[in-house]
Amino acid sequence: MKKTVLLSALCMSIFLLPACNNENATNKEAKEENKEKFEDTDVKRDAEFSAKAAAGGMMEVELGKIALANGMSQSVKDFGQTMVTDHSAANEELKSAAAAKNISLPAAPDADMQKKIDDLRQKKGADFDKDYMDMMVKDHKDDIDLFQKEADKGNDPELKAWAASKLSTLQHHLQMCEQIQDQLKKN
Repeated sequence: MKKTVLLSALCMSIFLLPACNNENATNKEAKEENKEKFEDTDVKRDAEFSAKAAAGGMMEVELGKIALANGMSQSVKDFGQTMVTDHSAANEELKSAAAAKNISLPAAPDADMQKKIDDLRQKKGADFDKDYMDMMVKDHKDDIDLFQKEADKGNDPELKAWAASKLSTLQHHLQMCEQIQDQLKKN
């Protein structure tokens, strides 16, 4: 009897543990957890922003690491290092802010982002440089739009302020991307 009760308790803990630990949540799981927690609250928009920003930040870091390994141009490699440094720091800040507000964040980029990572991982040299910088220009334009919307329309004052504080860095990244992209076109 004790073994049956113990086994039942163990099985239940295996199923309940992932629901309590949002650090290992997939993007979809994080969105679902946030939807359940914040569906009828003002924090819903902030939770959606946080999950999307976290996934995007993780993609930027991973792509930056790939740029260091697969890039040909020193400016691409330098930009990759900037992505690793800046987005790692921003990810940690967001992680702390989200934890304080009980917002679930994904543990990895979403499936579409992972496909982009996997595709770029297969490229090397000049092909990598061009495709990476093209992606970074588009991605940073999207990021600026996402962060501007949160800064303007978010409900949580701390997350709004955090998003606003990151805009100048994202705009600087976009300028860097565009300059490198122009350099690559000339070569």
